[in-house]
This record gives sequence, structure tokens and C-alpha cells, in this order.
Amino acid sequence: MKKFGTTNGTDAARTGARLLVAALEAQKVDMVFGVPGESYLPVLDALHDSNIRFITCRQEGGAAIMAEAQGKLTGRPGICFVTRGPGATNASAGIHIAQQDATPMILFVGQVARDMRHRGAFQEVDYAAFFGSMTKWAFEIDEAARIPELVSRAFRVACQGRPGPVVIALPEDMLAELADVADAPAVPPAEAFPDPAALADLSRLLAAAERPLAILGGSGWTTDSATAFTRFAEAHQIPLAVEFRRQMLVDGMSGAYAGDLGFGANPALLARVKQSDLLLMLGGTLGEVPSQGYELLGIPDPGVLLVHVHPGAEELGRVYQARLSIQASPRAFVSAAVDALTHPVPASRVAWREGARAAYRAWTDHVPANPGPVQMAEVVDALRALPADSVMCNGAGNYAIWLHRFHRYRAYGTQLAPTSGSMGYGLPASVGAKLRHPERTVVALAGDGCFLMHGQEFATAVQHGAAIVAVVIDNGMYGTIRMHQEREFPGRVLGTALYSPDFATLARAYGGVGFTVEKAGEFQAAFDAAIASGRPALVHVRLDPEAITPTSTLAGIREKALAGG
Repeated sequence: MKKFGTTNGTDAARTGARLLVAALEAQKVDMVFGVPGESYLPVLDALHDSNIRFITCRQEGGAAIMAEAQGKLTGRPGICFVTRGPGATNASAGIHIAQQDATPMILFVGQVARDMRHRGAFQEVDYAAFFGSMTKWAFEIDEAARIPELVSRAFRVACQGRPGPVVIALPEDMLAELADVADAPAVPPAEAFPDPAALADLSRLLAAAERPLAILGGSGWTTDSATAFTRFAEAHQIPLAVEFRRQMLVDGMSGAYAGDLGFGANPALLARVKQSDLLLMLGGTLGEVPSQGYELLGIPDPGVLLVHVHPGAEELGRVYQARLSIQASPRAFVSAAVDALTHPVPASRVAWREGARAAYRAWTDHVPANPGPVQMAEVVDALRALPADSVMCNGAGNYAIWLHRFHRYRAYGTQLAPTSGSMGYGLPASVGAKLRHPERTVVALAGDGCFLMHGQEFATAVQHGAAIVAVVIDNGMYGTIRMHQEREFPGRVLGTALYSPDFATLARAYGGVGFTVEKAGEFQAAFDAAIASGRPALVHVRLDPEAITPTSTLAGIREKALAGG
């Protein structure tokens, strides 16, 4: 084993594992998620002597999602540890979510010893190659003495520009190597602030606009910046839309809020985007889902006067050639722009903003009745009655349509949902959220298929005292795929039917509490009891399979397809 000489004027040589834990402590990390593995046992031993809480998870994908959820909530990298080979490949689901959602995250992966590399050793993987296209940086630490340097750099990379995930491989013999090196200090990420000249240009464009519309998205926001921009938009009669699964950026009760550009977006909102005479895209990229398959705007000429504000230079002009591009994080832009953009409000804007708000209310106020005894309107009503700081977590599936369309998100930091459409996200994300904010109500919504992707993390909630409430909408199938199946191949059903356990009994078997809802009028009482239990709880909602969306049924979709519609 190689021992490094003195580099900081002391004889206090430490192992690579202890240098790594010290580097995390220097960055103010207080909680990490993981599944233990022999490839990084020295790190577990070093964590034993630290103040960092290790959350033992049941599968690496769930651990990575919990870390990603904390990255979303805090704006600082969520930290995950997994073992080599299968552990790392399992965790890739969380890495892909972080990449698509622009979430700061760092995944540490155990690696084979340095003298065994490139031989096909047990569970060996080339992590730079495997994760290269899904991360901002994927690398291996070859020398213990470089741990402070490279970990501090990883925190910067994860946070700066367009945030995202970093993967660091840790050869197991390097973790036992001794090195005498100083710890690196905490690194505040550098932010790009808007050019005053660009703000002056935007001020002139905005002052002349009669039908402006802002679309908020991406990451890098804070409670203060989201609130400040909403207040600015209210004062200047600017309707605010949000990208897919970014509803928490605007108070849903604000008179400026016009809705979200997700799947099945309000047609009136889509029309308003095209009618605008100034479109301000702030923080996001208007990707495939919010752009409605890249058909909402033209490419590369968007067809409207577009101003794009984004923290990553590589995203500006990548798809849409804006009239004005400004490189700045949302927080930095809002802090610099609110006063700089203040201007007299054209009288015509009042009707423009009021029309956008009225269209949103017409689209979302009333939840239609659905087939079967259990009504999704009861679920929506119960969620709307929760405290404003309650956190809603969900994965993928048609059940999420009711949440995204009808729920009123009231504050920043209350929505955890993957723009990548990853199933299984909601339950582990809720565990990460509840451990970060134990004082808040945290609800995980999942379909029966979605829940069983990472449902074993309910055991993690019980083990670590995370009193989440999981609401499982069970319709006995992969509903979204069945919907598409009926549309494309009506009546030819294969592979989408599901057999599931009694979820309430499963929750009790894990050590939590469980409730079953099968009739109209039962949900509110079950939901209230779940929250009041103070323990990890699950409400199993048996939904009629025909209730596939708020406005359609499987039979209706099939009949339309057979008729050639």
C-alpha cells in the first residue's frame, strides 16, 4: 500500500475513507442514503464516527431517488452511496432522473481495487463510460491525497450552470490508502448574473408588450425567488405558466397563475402561448413534454418574440433561437431583474391576464365524476385541504393526471415529481422529503404498478421513522400503457394487466398502518386516520379500471379507435 508524504505540515495521515467523510462534512452534508456493500466498507466505518446520518435503503434505485429528492428540496447535492456493479446499475434510475430534472446530486460507487482494473474483475464496471451520457461528470479517484480537491470540485460541478448529477468511483484499496492532506473548505456555487445591458433590452421589450406570458421551469429556484417573481407578475399583469411538473414555482391561488404545460395541457393555455407577443422562458428549456412534442413553437425560429433565461450557456440556442438570450440562474435573474424590469402596465394586459386565469379556473376547478364507486374528486379535495407546505410526491401513471391538473400547489418545495416520467419515484422521494422535513405532511401518490417499482422502501420509512402517507391508486393494470394499447391496438390487450397484493395488509406487515377505500365517501376518513397515526401509513384506493383519465374511459377510447377516430 502506498503512503503519501506530509503535505500539510502535520503527521496526521488519514485513510481515503476518512478523508472522504471529512470532505462531506466540510460541505455541510448531514444525511446520506445508500445500500451497504463490501466495496466501500471503510467509508461506512468512517461514517460511524461522524455526525452524518446514514439512511439504509432496500434497493439502490430507491436510495438514489431519495438523494435526488433531497437535492430538489435543498438545492445542494443529495448524496448516495452504492456498491460496485449491480449496485451502481440499480442506482442509474435516480441518476437519469437527476439529469433530466437538473437536480444536483452526487453518487459514490465502490470500485474494484486499482490493480484489478480492466481484467473483468468481480462486479467491475467502467463508470465513466456507463454514466458518461447521464451525468455532468463521471470519474474515478485514483489517489487518496486528491479526495479533498476532487470532492469539492464535484460539489461545484453538480450545482453550477445547469445543475445535475456527478458519479464518483472509489477503488476499494484507495479507501484504505493513507494520505496527509488538508481538508478543502465548503464551496458556495458560483452563479451567473444577468448582464445589465440584456436587462435593459428586456425591459424595453416587456414595456412594449401587450400580451406577455412567462413560462417558469428548471431548477435553481428558491422560496424567495419564486415568490418575488410571482409578485412581480401580479403587479405587472403577466400570466405565469409552468413547465411539466413544476407547479410549485407559482402559488396556485395567485391571480397570475395560468396553468402547466404538461401532458394533456389546457388547450386554452396552449393557444395563449402562441398568441403572446413576448414569451419569457425562465429557468427551463421547453423540452418535449411542455412543448407538446416540439410542436408548440417553431424550431429554430419559435414564431414568437422569445426571451430565454437559463443558467447553462449550452442550453441557450440549443433548440430555440431566442430574440434575447440571458445566461443567469433563476435566483440571480430574479434578484437583479425585479426592480430593473418595473414599468407602466398597458391597460390591455389586465384583460389578457384575467382571461388566462379564468381559463385555468375553468379547466381545474371542477373534478368530473368517474366510473365506479370511488371518486377521484374525493382524493383531490382531501389533498387541497392539507397545509400549504405539504409535500406531494408522485411517479408516473395516469393517476397523476388528477394530481397535476386539479391540485393547488401553494409553495415552493412542495412538489417532488420526475420530469423523466420514471415510475416508482413517489414512495422513495417521500421518504427523503420526510426525513429532511419531519414537521411537514408528506404524501406519496402511486399507482399499483408504480408503487411496486420501489414499494420496499416503505420498510425504510418504518426503520427510520419517516411518517409518510402513501396513497396507492389501484386499477389492476399499467394504466397509461393500457390506454395507449387500446388507442393503437384496440381490444388486443397483452402485458398490461397486474395482480397486486392487498396493499393495506402489506403496509401493516412492514410495520406501518394501512387502510382500504372501496366505496364513495370513505377516502377522507381513511386519509385523516393515516395522517393522525403518526406512523408510515398507506391508503389503498381501489379504482374502477374504466376511470382511466378525468375525461375518458377505456371503453370510450377502444370504441373510438375501432371506429377509426
